[in-house]
Amino acid sequence: MARLRVGVLISGRGTNLQALIDAGADPAAPAEVALVISSQGDAPGLARARAAGIRSEVINHRAFNAKQGFEASMDAALRSARIDLVCLAGFMRILTPWFVERWRDRLINIHPSLLPAFKGLDTHARVLASGARFSGCTVHFVRAEMDDGPIIVQAVAPVIQGDTPETLAARVLELEHRCYPLAVQLIAEGRVWIRSERVEIANAMITNAIMINPVG
Repeated sequence: MARLRVGVLISGRGTNLQALIDAGADPAAPAEVALVISSQGDAPGLARARAAGIRSEVINHRAFNAKQGFEASMDAALRSARIDLVCLAGFMRILTPWFVERWRDRLINIHPSLLPAFKGLDTHARVLASGARFSGCTVHFVRAEMDDGPIIVQAVAPVIQGDTPETLAARVLELEHRCYPLAVQLIAEGRVWIRSERVEIANAMITNAIMINPVG
């Protein structure tokens, strides 16, 4: 059975990209990263792709007069590489409805909060300011509205007294590196489907929820 071909869009460090690369390095894994596209030519994540022998491309948004050309170039590269699933991993560009619909139900994102709470930027600072006792991360199918779409996997981390945005971010990032490969695996195994804009997972039990104990 052919493995699911994953394309990853990045703009920066690529730590979630590395988690996906590591998961796909096992020949028995149902998915593999086949293409990495960066919107920044100096993104450290590109070195991760090269080290793993994965095809990578830079499609710099600044080279285009409009988003349409930028997104059309990404779309063409993904289709040329026969990509089945697109993962946003620290991709710092807001996608237009055109691109989202082109890849509808084949485009996923990871966000460092328990969506639908704390959409957008400065997530960890806003979590701490709110007094919330728990935070976490969410892998979801992408829709045109920012940080919106059917939820596939969520993970929960405690907010610890004395936390800073940086310490909370580090704790949540640990979860991200576990959640993203799990979400891709579930999709690759054909266990995920969307019904009335809600995700259902075959034989899910508790596999789409992860919790870690307090640390630090």
